[in-house]
Amino acid sequence: MPFKAPSWVPQLAFDPPDDVSICDFILDDKYARHPLKDSRPPFVCGITGKSYTGLEVKERIQHVAAGLSKELGWLPNDGSDWDKVLCIFSTNAIDYLTVAWGTHRLGGIVSPANAAYSVSELAYQLKSSGSQCVFTCAPLLEATLEAAKEVGIPKERVYILEVPGPSAPKEFKTVDQFIDEGRKLQPLEKLVFKPGEGARRIAFLSYSSGTSGLPKGVMITHRNVIANTMQMCTFERKDRKNRQEKEGRADPTQVALGLLPLSHIYGLIVIAHCRAYSGDSAIILPKFEPQSFLSAIQTHKINILYLVPPIIVLMTKNKPLLDKFDLSSVINIFTGAAPLGEETAADLLTQFPSWVVAQGYGLTETCTVVSASKFDDVWLGSSGSLLPSVEARIVALDGSEVTEYGVPGELLVKGPSCTLGYFNNSKATFETYEDGWVRTGDEVVIKKHPESGHEHLFIVDRIKELIKVKGHQVAPAELEAHLLTHHAVNDCAVIPVPDADAGEVPKAFVVKSPNVGLEESDRLVARDIQRHVEKHKTRAKWLKGGVEFIDVIPKSPSGKILRRLLRDKEREKRRVAGPKI
Repeated sequence: MPFKAPSWVPQLAFDPPDDVSICDFILDDKYARHPLKDSRPPFVCGITGKSYTGLEVKERIQHVAAGLSKELGWLPNDGSDWDKVLCIFSTNAIDYLTVAWGTHRLGGIVSPANAAYSVSELAYQLKSSGSQCVFTCAPLLEATLEAAKEVGIPKERVYILEVPGPSAPKEFKTVDQFIDEGRKLQPLEKLVFKPGEGARRIAFLSYSSGTSGLPKGVMITHRNVIANTMQMCTFERKDRKNRQEKEGRADPTQVALGLLPLSHIYGLIVIAHCRAYSGDSAIILPKFEPQSFLSAIQTHKINILYLVPPIIVLMTKNKPLLDKFDLSSVINIFTGAAPLGEETAADLLTQFPSWVVAQGYGLTETCTVVSASKFDDVWLGSSGSLLPSVEARIVALDGSEVTEYGVPGELLVKGPSCTLGYFNNSKATFETYEDGWVRTGDEVVIKKHPESGHEHLFIVDRIKELIKVKGHQVAPAELEAHLLTHHAVNDCAVIPVPDADAGEVPKAFVVKSPNVGLEESDRLVARDIQRHVEKHKTRAKWLKGGVEFIDVIPKSPSGKILRRLLRDKEREKRRVAGPKI
């Protein structure tokens, strides 16, 4: 029996349309968006303050599309979408979506690339996606040119997204130059989607690394993006109305933090598309730096912070720095991409008791959000309730269907935002996509809130990352959340290591807090951390694999711990050390 959204969750006002492109849907009032003329500028540079109104963005999309059409020979209704693939390899920029939506206006596909990629990683995505050109920014130009050369993209097909800081050499064409050219050209013919075409046509080819192997290109359709935008905004709307009435405000729109990478599905959908559709402003920052992050909140009076757990952990451990800035405009925090521990959320609320710390859960494969916290029904540690039109099944490790609350199993999800599969990877598609359901690979439980009675989703851990200790399953994320409450731990990660008696035991990699004195012995600090776990956790969760201090925990830009790198490091260390005698 599938689980569905609780009864309080409003239904979608209409089915997500399958005969319209993303940019036409997001920027057209007839699709029930917040009126464009009354909306805030959708994207504002958090450093320079530069922005364009919604109407100006709509105009810029038409012009950039016309300029690209002339440059590349792409026409809206001619050729396959796979003949019109454009990669964006850049830090966040206010014209990131201008380029993406302009490409969609031509019936093309956008492949967003992680700005932290090495040359070889970018080259792999360019080749895998079949990108014919790439937009980058001045700081990443050198790496882009190397990768482009490696896969045969000519230098003339490398273009520039302008970001604060030094400019790129004048030989490289910029977004503004495309727009200036397009303004002088005849308007393009209208892009036409036949009924059902929006559910088949690919809009984004976003690469998901999963837990192992090369990144896989997830085929995200126009309707997938439209559906999740509708689901999230419908879910939020009642909260917004209640808060608006409570505060006596006439304007329901908000100012949101646009710090998370727009190349990542969380930033791309929740921050870019959902904020634009809701009439909000996203304050765009190119990367995380504590000073510019806090300064942007103070300067732009940001109401809602879209964050990932590592940034929240950093905030809890740097209150003196936070106290130097006026953060009184903040109402809500929304976190995703990785589970946020209950203890960490509680620590933040101790410092800022008026804030609401909400959490969401989703995947690239589900074109983002599956569940989210209602701001007046937050249960710390949970990922909230299912969104409208989402169905969930939980399957136990023995393959049986879970129908009761509190029983763990793998989460399978179905809904209009679930994507088509992996590009050119039938094996991975077969393993993940099953009769309309997406196998998430995450172990979860659903519980009923003790006060509201609403169903909440709790993420236990990745199925493949659970540590098996003498028949017990230990979730690394749970241990990591607990370790972060120790005064000596600034950051941490837990992995399984082999054990002759138990099969596997947990080992912690720890980044020490700055307040740990140089005179303190690593051995004594490590033992104190182990005792901290032994005092509060069952024996299976004790750190029998030890504690190792390292300088930095490897993470993806979205904040997910790259445990695979730590496991590889541990295996190599044990191989070099050889067997114990």
